[in-house]
Amino acid sequence: MEGNWKAYIFALVLGVAVPWMVCALGGGSLTPAPTCEQIHITVSEEKQTPTIAVLMQEKTQQMPLTEYLTGVILGELPADFAFEAKKAQAVVARTYALRIASGDRHAGAVCTDSGCCQSYRDPAVADDKAVQEARKAVLETEAMVLTYGGKLIDATYFSCSGGVTEDAVAVWGTEIPYLQSVASPGEEHAAHYSDTVSFTFAAFESALQRDLPEDRSQWLGTVNYTDSGSVASMIIGGVSYKGTQLRKLLGLRSTVFEMCMEEDAVVVRTKGFGHRVGMSQYGADAMARTGSDFAQILSHYYQDVQLETDWYELTNP
Repeated sequence: MEGNWKAYIFALVLGVAVPWMVCALGGGSLTPAPTCEQIHITVSEEKQTPTIAVLMQEKTQQMPLTEYLTGVILGELPADFAFEAKKAQAVVARTYALRIASGDRHAGAVCTDSGCCQSYRDPAVADDKAVQEARKAVLETEAMVLTYGGKLIDATYFSCSGGVTEDAVAVWGTEIPYLQSVASPGEEHAAHYSDTVSFTFAAFESALQRDLPEDRSQWLGTVNYTDSGSVASMIIGGVSYKGTQLRKLLGLRSTVFEMCMEEDAVVVRTKGFGHRVGMSQYGADAMARTGSDFAQILSHYYQDVQLETDWYELTNP
């Protein structure tokens, strides 16, 4: 079985042009990177294909990795995204899933909640053309993952940055060499490139879970920004809040926001959608549409990483 498995992967890799990278939104807190020895992909004797444990509706099932990743692309990306962007998503989703599955978040499994792991749409209920293209993107990047220092990276990704991605340290407080702020142009076509939300004064106080001064001119104070333009901190009613804290409390799409007082409401205008660390999905699509291949996309959003083309071989000698 072992020999047949190696031949299968070797044939797939040789059949792909490899010029050589990844983000509802996916990704949560950073997780320790596993070493090669810690990753073991289950191999099905019947289909000779790697499988992964997937938690669906509170039940864990073994699923062919190719099928799982096809469902992730269908769940994470619009069907009309450029093919090279889908290939970049396949590599990132594979890297992210294998890293999560090597840990204890779900006892060695991944779930289908985009707020925790990655979105998933059952290929059986999706458009045939979209399924075929998603599966092709997975197969053309078979066994490819991103590593840094010989370990799987935390391949975080998100929907839209609003023009610039964010450093990991600004969001999670941890400096990650390969998760640094980069320009992400061409995202203007994103569904949530910019949004506006209004709060009545009562709703604003309720969201912050406190009473604010009667003099509303004292509500909005000094704002400090990160180098990428996110709100690092803001004084509201004499209390300092982190930008990430306000995003959660107010249910904002991004930490890139402006807040102002109007006659009868507090108005917040945001740019981008997601935590903005790693690969912008709409940015990847924009790069692909202007001629970048999946490897160029990956190297842009993840600095100094290595694209491994035979990860299963490395971890299942």
